[in-house]
Amino acid sequence: MGPTDKVNILLVDDQPGKLLSYEAILGPLGENLLTARSGREALQCLLRSEIAVILVDVCMPELDGFELAAMIREHPRYQKIAMIFISAIHLSDLDRLRGYEMGAVDYVPVPVVPEVLRAKVKIFAELYRKTRQLEHLNSELERRVQERTAELEASTAQLMESERRRSLALAAAQMGSWQWDSVSGAYHWDAGLCRIFGVDPETFTPTSANIRAMIVPDDWLKLDAIMSDLQNGGEAHHIEFRIRTATGATRWCIGSAAATRNAATGAVQISGVIIDISERKAAEERQELLAREVDHRAKNTLALVQALVRLTRATTMKEFVSAVEGRIQSLSRVHSILSQSRWEGASLSGLIHEELDPFTQGNPSRIGMDGPDIFLKAGTAQTLALVLHELATNTAKYGALSTPEGHVQLDWRIDDRVLRMEWRERGGPPVSEPKRRGFGSAAIVAGVKQQQGGNVVFDWQREGLRCSLEVPLQDAVAGRSVKSLGRKRDVPSGRAASSKPSIMIVEDEMLVALSLQESLTSLGYRTVGPYVRLGEALAAVDVQPVDFAVLDVNLAGELVYQLADVLKRKNIPFVFTTGYESIMIEPRFRGHPVLQKPVVKVVLENVLAEHFRRADAVSASVAN
Repeated sequence: MGPTDKVNILLVDDQPGKLLSYEAILGPLGENLLTARSGREALQCLLRSEIAVILVDVCMPELDGFELAAMIREHPRYQKIAMIFISAIHLSDLDRLRGYEMGAVDYVPVPVVPEVLRAKVKIFAELYRKTRQLEHLNSELERRVQERTAELEASTAQLMESERRRSLALAAAQMGSWQWDSVSGAYHWDAGLCRIFGVDPETFTPTSANIRAMIVPDDWLKLDAIMSDLQNGGEAHHIEFRIRTATGATRWCIGSAAATRNAATGAVQISGVIIDISERKAAEERQELLAREVDHRAKNTLALVQALVRLTRATTMKEFVSAVEGRIQSLSRVHSILSQSRWEGASLSGLIHEELDPFTQGNPSRIGMDGPDIFLKAGTAQTLALVLHELATNTAKYGALSTPEGHVQLDWRIDDRVLRMEWRERGGPPVSEPKRRGFGSAAIVAGVKQQQGGNVVFDWQREGLRCSLEVPLQDAVAGRSVKSLGRKRDVPSGRAASSKPSIMIVEDEMLVALSLQESLTSLGYRTVGPYVRLGEALAAVDVQPVDFAVLDVNLAGELVYQLADVLKRKNIPFVFTTGYESIMIEPRFRGHPVLQKPVVKVVLENVLAEHFRRADAVSASVAN
């Protein structure tokens, strides 16, 4: 076989789609790609063609990857074929050991990284070619050895040893190889290893001292222990470790090493290969971060849904179900819009149509809409979606859209970085200002005023409701302050001036904050806030009497730890709420309680009850 001859690579998977993807990934290698959809077809391919590498799915019906490997290895002709297992499930160490015993040379997890799979297969294809060439070369050398002198025999032995080192490096992906000799104590690095460590092979001389300087200290201890074990007859080792390159960058590597001992002299020679896996590690970290973000977003959404359910009021179960379903559907619609932009924001026009079109009853002319299109941030879009849903639901029940002749006009414009919206109804039944504020109007006011720092005006004219909304469009509302409601406290101690304990609420999602406020009020506590921005809460803690605080960790991108430090200095206890896992809390606050969103009312009740029980016990002890 020549150095440019193609080799046969057999792809075994019961799913045609996966076979197509593997062909697309491996096509650039320029090798012959054969496919089989079952273990039986794979065995038939082996009988017809000489195979260099087999890429096989672990999980297949009838005959899985392990069983196929065992059958192949039973035939002497196929015992040296390189087999790579692909697995979409987590494999235990026993599964991996079983695979290696069956003849696997490597595992590739799903999802497959194209570059990694292509590199692995390329190495084994090249190894197959080199092996065939070596077999031919060895035959030629054996013939010449018989004809030549002892000097040529020594040269041949040196060449064989060089090829053995080269084959070992190729078998481990040909990224970088090294060797250590116990007699001289010298290291030998190839150019690939120098490239991984970022050193010049022409000027760098590897020694124990300068190698140690490039290994992360904790990992050096593990590597040193492995070297000692290999010198004492230990088995081959595989380990992941971190290095610091000459440029100061930290990279992840995986290394394999094995020792050979000269039976005559007892000298030990340790050979190894090192592969740079920094990209794989970075991909794993990105995947873990993505999983945490998805978990955080899901928990925050559940907290919002929980708040919608808690705050919804109705006289009958049917009305309650209808109201909750409508609000959750509104939330779902805006989430669908936001997901299209990866939660960067949403088009205002698209958002308005998405929320109001369901209320036109097939006649779009019943709701007039006019205004420029702008791109809203995710938080603003979510607030306006709920506001529009509440206005539309109200007019469908009691206002203009409750009669066939009714009409709604929604106009909006941008003035001085402020979004101004006008909602006008006409043609419906006569309306008057309600005697009490329901959830809908409360949610509108809370969302626009408190969460967005804007303003809401309801004008209950006889011919129909007029609602004016103002929403600032800057990143944050600057210059807002909390008016002092009492004298400044020096060092809070004991209960607040009110007979009821005062609980500060800091939460950037107003519906969740309103739900917390309602829960705490029903438990007999007085609430301070809620505050949706860190600056507001920092200003309030100096002028408001506070006995305890409930803090959302992430306030629209601002972490609440600055406020937590202030509360800690003032001896005001607090509890964190978050959609992240508790391990994400900064270490200095690990001793404080952490409630996972959505917050369960009874859990919050127990945390507060336990705190005030202890506080009362301390006060009684001091009094006595």
